[in-house]
Amino acid sequence: MQSVSDIWAMILDRLREELSETTIKTWFDETTVVALEGDELILHCPNAFKRTNIQDRFLPNIKASLKDIFSSDMTVQLLDDEALSQRQNPQTQKTSSIMDSGEFTFETFVVGPSNQLASSAARAVADAPGQHYNPLFIYGSSGLGKTHLLYAIAHVIRKKNPSAKILYIKGDEFINDFVDSVRTGKAGEFRVKYREADLMLVDDIQFVAGKVETQNEFFHTFNTLYESKKQIVLTSDRPPQEMALLDDRLRTRFEWGLMADVQQPVLETRVAIVKNKAANLGLILSNEVANYIANKITSNVRQLEGTVHKIKAFHDLGIEIDQSTVDRAIQDMIRSNEFIITPDNIIKEVCRYFRVEEDQIRGPSRSREILNARQIAMYLIRSMTSLSLDETGKLFKRDHTTALNGITKIENRMKNDNNFAETVKAIITNINASK
Repeated sequence: MQSVSDIWAMILDRLREELSETTIKTWFDETTVVALEGDELILHCPNAFKRTNIQDRFLPNIKASLKDIFSSDMTVQLLDDEALSQRQNPQTQKTSSIMDSGEFTFETFVVGPSNQLASSAARAVADAPGQHYNPLFIYGSSGLGKTHLLYAIAHVIRKKNPSAKILYIKGDEFINDFVDSVRTGKAGEFRVKYREADLMLVDDIQFVAGKVETQNEFFHTFNTLYESKKQIVLTSDRPPQEMALLDDRLRTRFEWGLMADVQQPVLETRVAIVKNKAANLGLILSNEVANYIANKITSNVRQLEGTVHKIKAFHDLGIEIDQSTVDRAIQDMIRSNEFIITPDNIIKEVCRYFRVEEDQIRGPSRSREILNARQIAMYLIRSMTSLSLDETGKLFKRDHTTALNGITKIENRMKNDNNFAETVKAIITNINASK
């Protein structure tokens, strides 16, 4: 019987039939095989830039190679360092590896006019948790450094107090945790987990808006921590007053402390980010190159850093870093970060919002809850993608007429029911926020 390492070697051999040796070395040199479990191959790649490119560009090739070897369809899971650590040490908190690393600290966060208030407030919170700006509410578009600040706060507090109970979670994970605790009868364990934290960091809190029972639970969790003078830090893609479906009690509490926005970085800050990231990677970029990148990429810190990673990859291959190389790196990064809304994106988000399964929404059920979710999904697919009515109907095993009737019902209901219209708008916002 072949070992899992042998299977990975066979996959690489098959990839060489389609890809050049340079491509293999560039993108797969840091990828290792973890396990083969059932019909799933589990891989590990510590480099975020390479991992993203493998997922976006080469996953179909790997799956095709697996099918050649096993004569059946298989899935592939690509782990980062954190996920691998969680797999090897299930009891380790997810924040541990992040806080112990030096990647997301205040020292590596480039401060400029666009984020100065948020950065200063985060430092104040880290220096004296529970005493200043509680809660601290940081908001702004994706890719501008909100999560970096959360990790930086955790890093400082963990360094000062290794025994501190630090809890980092995303808004949708809080929802899932709460629902699972209700389903399994473990509400007590859930409350101990959240209400005994010394520091609670919640990323993308906007996802709880519209979830009545989840908001109620978060309200009580918030109150318990606040009254115990425990620090709460929240991030969102928008301020509380723009969350149409957010409970007024939560909106008020989110505004109790300090609200700080992060905006698109100005040119000088973008140049500093490029040079700082390059230095951390051991790469020296000229002022001319750094300015060129900063002028080309204007709105997203992740794209700036990703471009530097790509240039470093070219440099390591011995490719001269001239303008054509930089242009190639920029274009590759922009393409890899493009987000095209697909029917699957929409169906997934609708299912997550209404807590239903995809096979239910695509299946024959006509229960009120499922029918409502299905018709909303049809409406959004028709309005947010280029699919025809026929194609939209086929996604749900329905015909053209059924799809049209469902979409018409949603349109009419939105015109006559403001609360329902806000629900649909919230789902649209969540779809766009998943970029």
